[in-house]
Amino acid sequence: MKIYNTMTRQKEEFIPIEKNKVKIYACGPTVYNFIHIGNARPLCVCDVLRRYLEFKGYDVTFVQNFTDIDDKIIKKAIEEKSDYLTVSKKYIDEYEKDRKGLNIRSATIHPKATENIDEIINMIKTLEEKGYAYKVDNGDVYFRTKKFKDYGKLSHQPLDDLESGARVEVGEIKEDPMDFALWKAAKENEPYWKSPWSNGRPGWHIECSAMSKKHLGETIDIHYGGQDLIFPHHENEIAQSEACSGKIFSHYWMHNGYINIDNRKMSKSLNNFFTVRDVAKIYGYEPIRYLMIASHYRSPINYSDEIIKQCIASLERLYSCRDNLDFMLKNCNIKNGNVDNSVLENKFLKHKENFITAMDDDLNTAVALSCIFDLTRDINSAMTDVKNVNAGLINFAINLFDELCGILGILYNRKNVNLEKEITELIEKREKARKEKNWILADKIRDELKSRNIILEDTKNGVKWSILKN
Repeated sequence: MKIYNTMTRQKEEFIPIEKNKVKIYACGPTVYNFIHIGNARPLCVCDVLRRYLEFKGYDVTFVQNFTDIDDKIIKKAIEEKSDYLTVSKKYIDEYEKDRKGLNIRSATIHPKATENIDEIINMIKTLEEKGYAYKVDNGDVYFRTKKFKDYGKLSHQPLDDLESGARVEVGEIKEDPMDFALWKAAKENEPYWKSPWSNGRPGWHIECSAMSKKHLGETIDIHYGGQDLIFPHHENEIAQSEACSGKIFSHYWMHNGYINIDNRKMSKSLNNFFTVRDVAKIYGYEPIRYLMIASHYRSPINYSDEIIKQCIASLERLYSCRDNLDFMLKNCNIKNGNVDNSVLENKFLKHKENFITAMDDDLNTAVALSCIFDLTRDINSAMTDVKNVNAGLINFAINLFDELCGILGILYNRKNVNLEKEITELIEKREKARKEKNWILADKIRDELKSRNIILEDTKNGVKWSILKN
């Protein structure tokens, strides 16, 4: 498998630190609001990365943090006349609803900044002892950026260019504009923790370094995040982590591209800012996930109502194929048990080989999805030749189809067992009414199902039903 490494700007063969084990760290949300469409992309792509590595046989430890103390959280608490704990808990709970809706598996470990204050303080102490950290008069602690000679190696920007864009915020007292905060002294009425320097709280960058070190060790395999985090967040993580340990922080750096809304950058000022919850209320969660993986993760993607509707249509095609396999299995001709399935099975397996080739090429989900649609086409074609279809072939197709869709984390809203039993009973009741020429009852049952978005299709093999998705 090859991964594009932001650090080297090229695709590299993925070689884990420890055989058959992978350690991944991804920057999680700052929990002061609902996650937005831009947040959904790294969440969905990193979930696919994890699923695929596990499919390849790796034991993956995935750490994703919650930033649960921050200027934005404090501001939100003031607005809601609450406190930072109430705000952070509320939006972690809301995040969990969206995570489950998007079919994103929970991280192996979800550490919170406030639960790792001791680790953060100890890391700052080490940086201070090594001359990388210094305290100023107001109790803030900063990192001496220019002392770390490799600063800028991830963003590939000369220090002079970075310095020209640096600015000193109001109230900051530091040796150099490029230096960044490791510890912030608390202002009046702000929450704080005791430290050797002041009563205060950690800076944003240091928390990720401390939590990654605690749960994954000083060097990890993959660090993942959005392109917007390359500078300054990830650049600063590298500086403080490597200055502290003297070791490489991460072997591979993966970053996904931006999301535009109707071909324009998402912005509250442009009134085109959408949360995942907003979109899911209209279209459901699964089309959002599909959109996030329909393009290569490093490419920018565009969100619009038209595009999300195209995603829904694509999912409908896949759902139709999968539902048809269930229908065929239930109604297949058991007399075809001796039919040789090897030719068709090998044809289906070719699409799996192509899928793996695509995913091995820097997680190319766009091409991998096209392989699933090629498989769908061949499955649909094979299922039309009823005389050559048997349970063995159908089960083979089901297992392969589910395996590939499962790696991408799609098709997770299939019929539940209780609903299927209820619908089957109503269909049987309708069929009985039709045989008895009780057309009024038969039409009433069909109308009842239709009102619940259950669509019936009369075929020569029986009645097939599907759910019409909004």
